[in-house]
Parts: sequence; structure tokens; C-alpha cells
Amino acid sequence: MHPYKLQPSKARWRETVSLKHPLDIAEWYERKFQISDGGIAAGGSCFAQHIGTHLRTSGFNFIDREPAPPWMGFAETQKFGYNLYSARFGNIYSPRQLFQLLRRSMGDRSFDERPWRHGMGFVDPFRPTIEPPLSTEDEVLISRELHLQHVAAMFKNAKTFIFTLGLTETWTNRKTGAAYPVCPGVSGGSYDSDIHKLQNFDFTDVVADLEKFISEFKSVRKDGQIIFTVSPVPLVATATQNNVVVATTYSKSVLRAAAGHLAERHPFVDYFPSYEIISSTPMKSMFFEPDMRSVNKNGVSHVMSHFFSQHQPTKPAAEQKPSEMKETVTRTDLICDEMLLELAENSKV
Repeated sequence: MHPYKLQPSKARWRETVSLKHPLDIAEWYERKFQISDGGIAAGGSCFAQHIGTHLRTSGFNFIDREPAPPWMGFAETQKFGYNLYSARFGNIYSPRQLFQLLRRSMGDRSFDERPWRHGMGFVDPFRPTIEPPLSTEDEVLISRELHLQHVAAMFKNAKTFIFTLGLTETWTNRKTGAAYPVCPGVSGGSYDSDIHKLQNFDFTDVVADLEKFISEFKSVRKDGQIIFTVSPVPLVATATQNNVVVATTYSKSVLRAAAGHLAERHPFVDYFPSYEIISSTPMKSMFFEPDMRSVNKNGVSHVMSHFFSQHQPTKPAAEQKPSEMKETVTRTDLICDEMLLELAENSKV
């Protein structure tokens, strides 16, 4: 007799993978706590948009502090950064960006930066793609302050915060340490090597940033709980010297290890395996589009159905208009700042 003999079938590859249909993943996730008894907020890399969309339409108490105006059509809401997350903060790719957003919403202005020039207008460096450029810097600053008030309210009202980790590669300001969602110069501003630098965070960095976020979040919401997940979407490009596949593996491995470490360490932190459900070998890449990067709608449905098998809402889903149902079901074109890197490369003469 040895310890492996005492393990359940889910602990053995042959019984849980080789002898099962790849879609049979009932034992891949068991929730640590309920999420249906309070407000739920979501954010993260672009894959997190799927989570927000499904929570919003499935009967959960999903927080949206900056909803779209009722007269605005679907295409316009996407263009202006509405209905993506629990506030209009755009994509949050790195743990450092997340921690700084929470600090900024609580009044810390040490990371602040003047608006970036973009074309004929100005954009916010911390969410440069959430709307077309505004006419003046003052408009951007006013919009930023109002937005941060909504972010503060979001964290205070969120019993559960679901965050999708996306990247370890992050562009930062050398002086202030501010973390950007996209490289300066790609969507406004201009890149200056004396001001900006690339940081490719390691396990220690990621854990430290997430621990700081956890501590700050718990000070705002003492009964708060967190679910981390990792985006299965590969990097569109890397700024390191590595091949993009190698860079992707590094990034996802660090993020996955950090999320698992924190889930083991804290009783109020859970890990949901979005990354494994899409990217692990039993799935045979069936959930990727032909570009081998975008997750298809069947993959999204598979991830969310597994999530909802463990987390059920306390109220029935709100009735949707036919047009809204179509948009929810068919939407796979995520709003990703990363994709601007590819567009910029393709636009070169």
C-alpha cells in the first residue's frame, strides 16, 4: 500500500482522461465557496469579457457601475467600452495594473499620468481604447475621476471579484511605476525608452502584486472573496527575445502557478481552470479558431457551463430581447488591446 492507492480516480490520468470523453470534465473543478449571495464584479484580460457577459445574463447579481445609455446600440457600446466588465476600465492584463487600479480608485494619485495625445484628441493612458479620443486633456481627466469613483463603488459592493489573469509582460513608467494596458505609442502617446520600460514579471512578482491587491480589497470589503482564472488566449506578440509560443508558455505558467498558490494559501480565494479547459492536451485544440489563438463559441460555452455547474444563481435569468440574445450567443470578437500590436505591424509600409 502507498499514498497513490488511496487517491480518487480523478487523480489518475488513465481513469480521468484516457478512458473518458474529453468533454467529461465534471471533476475538474469543485467550488470553494458560494458566490450567489452578493454582488459579483469581473475584470481582467480580454477573455474575461466572456465571463462578464454570461454572468450578466444568467441571473447573478452582476455589478455594472457604468452601464451603457439605453439608446446606444450594441456596436456603439463595444466601441465606447460599455458592457465589457463591471466598470469601463477596459482590459486589465497584469496583476500590477489591477492593484494600481484599486489604489487609484481609493485616492492614490502616485501613479497618475497626463492624457496621451492620440490623433486629433486625447486618451487616458490607463484605458486608451475604451472610447474614441476626447477633444481636450481636461475632458479626459474629468472622465477619469468619475470613472475611478465608479471603480471604488464596484470594489466596495463586490462580495465576489472574478479576475482573469492574462499577461506577465507589462509596459511601465520608469519614474512612477505605473503599469499600462498597452505599450505607449500603440494607442496614443509615444514610446520613449528613457521613460518607459518592459517588465516581464516572474512568479515572485505576480504573487507579491496579487497579495497586495488581496490585502487592499479585503480592507475595502472585509467579507470579500476572489476567484482567479487564467486566460487561455495566447500572446499576440512578445517584446522579449523568445519565440511567441515559448513566451506564451512562460506567461501562462507563471500566472497559473501564482493563482494556484494563492488559492491554496487563502480560504477566500478560489481558482477556476478556464485555461486548462481550453488549452490542455485532452482538448486537442478543438476550442480554438483556425488562427489557433481565438477561442471559439463552443469553447466559451464549455467553460461557462462548467462554471455554472458549480455556481448557480439565486434568481432566474433576466429575459433578453431577441437582438440581445443574438449578440450574447454569437459574440466571439473580443475587444483586445493586444490586437492593436498586430494591426500596427500589418499597417507598416
